[in-house]
Amino acid sequence: MKLATLADGTRDGRLVLVSRDLAYATEASGIAETLQDALDDWARLAPKLETLAIALETGSVPRERFREHEARSPLPRAFQWIDGSAYLSHVELVRKARGAAMPPELWTDPLLYQGGSDAFLSPREPIKMPDEGFGIDFEGEVAVIVNDVPMGASRAVAAESIVLVVLVNDVSLRNLIPAELAKGFGFFQSKPSSAFSPVAVSPDELGEAWDGARLHLPLLVGLNGMPFGRPDAGTSMNFDFATLIAHAARTRALGAGTIVGSGTVSNKEADGGPGRPLAEGGVGYSCLAEARMVETISGSAPKTPFLRYGDTVRIEMKTPAGQSIFGAIEQTVEPYARP
Repeated sequence: MKLATLADGTRDGRLVLVSRDLAYATEASGIAETLQDALDDWARLAPKLETLAIALETGSVPRERFREHEARSPLPRAFQWIDGSAYLSHVELVRKARGAAMPPELWTDPLLYQGGSDAFLSPREPIKMPDEGFGIDFEGEVAVIVNDVPMGASRAVAAESIVLVVLVNDVSLRNLIPAELAKGFGFFQSKPSSAFSPVAVSPDELGEAWDGARLHLPLLVGLNGMPFGRPDAGTSMNFDFATLIAHAARTRALGAGTIVGSGTVSNKEADGGPGRPLAEGGVGYSCLAEARMVETISGSAPKTPFLRYGDTVRIEMKTPAGQSIFGAIEQTVEPYARP
């Protein structure tokens, strides 16, 4: 099934079921008012939502046109947003570009940070920033939404907790990151609000592309109407979602509605080297920083600029037949006027 949240004047919006082709939606308020309500009682309510989804497909319930630009992030706010860095090809490039060694523990111990989750951007909402000099960047990711995960959960239990899959634009302010990390206390100002895909999808809808812990499809990233990257989300993912969730739950339980992100989707070349731009026959990148890192490592100064006012990023994933699965995140960078 596919779920979305439409604006209704409240903080958390109203929950709807969306057809597989993303053309129609039907109200889910008779089952759950919001997605968080559904997640809080998932074992009981998910079968009812699945029945409604089938009725929507057969046309046996009232429906309305689904318009992606009216959708909010499926969870407009969440109790917890945990982002990982599961693609170590990306981590290697980040560290190599700044002359830092790759600590051996990063190959066995996943990186996680806890991001702000009190207010996510809608998938078509502008990225408003007061200063282009912050180094505004997008990060295309996949994320999962879980139901309750007990502390100390095994990898198998963690995998079973995954109930929905979404796409993410994890907005990053690259020029603020070094000073923040140098303090030894992690990200804060350098990680503003993220945006999620218009639709959250249950794993069974993904068919063979979902192996229980990874999504094996290209992530399509565009910049200003031109393709920028199409790395495969299942390739080079050193830590799958089950591993990330179990790691996050090592010392705490995770509440229903916790979102766990993959980190920037990144692919190496077949020879083990860093990914190449699309124009050079590679799969490109899902963030600007990675392109800049490759340029730096190759011996030249980075020439790919960070986002400027008026730039638009688009993040999407499609079936092999070309059907959009989650809808598209499409955001334009705009100036922010301080109050």
